[in-house]
Amino acid sequence: MSVREYQKRRRRDRIFQAAMKLFRERGFQETTATDIAKAAHVSRGTFFNYFPYKEAVLLDYGSLLLNRLREEVRRKLAQGQDPLAVLRYLFQELAAFTKGEKDLLLPLLYELLNPDPIRARAAFQALPLGDLLAEVLKPLQEKGVVRQDLSLERMGRTLADLYFLAALRWAAYTPKRDLEEELDKFLALALEGVLTRETTKA
Repeated sequence: MSVREYQKRRRRDRIFQAAMKLFRERGFQETTATDIAKAAHVSRGTFFNYFPYKEAVLLDYGSLLLNRLREEVRRKLAQGQDPLAVLRYLFQELAAFTKGEKDLLLPLLYELLNPDPIRARAAFQALPLGDLLAEVLKPLQEKGVVRQDLSLERMGRTLADLYFLAALRWAAYTPKRDLEEELDKFLALALEGVLTRETTKA
């Protein structure tokens, strides 16, 4: 890495850390790009050079958390743990994150539904949960536990959409409900369509 690249990475991280601190202290909506730039000791223009809009900071945060979760999921699969158990673990961790970061979750998830296709695509690429879920489903499909007539990509994205929409509805409308229990019910219902008939009967 060149000195310039190193400095750019450090500056981006400084802006990211300053933004996340302000989001938690003041709230996402109450924090402006100018506030973040001032806290990070950069110009407002420099902020936009690294993050084209405020929500892009949250996409970095979501991507960071998903990467950590991916490492843990891969470790469990490499240890030979039951993929279905790993799938349920993954949803439990998603529920815990969602409950712990409810105030940041809404603007993050709204980016996936952004009417601007460029921003929606950026959110989709930053949060490839469907790919991780497909990775968990792959050994199940190889064993004949998961249907062969559906692609792993489609099944993974369907389960990801299940989480995103359930989390969004929970955060916006029903935060008093037990999200972990809600997601567990939704996952059980979704698995009825993903698993083979022999598996669901068992």
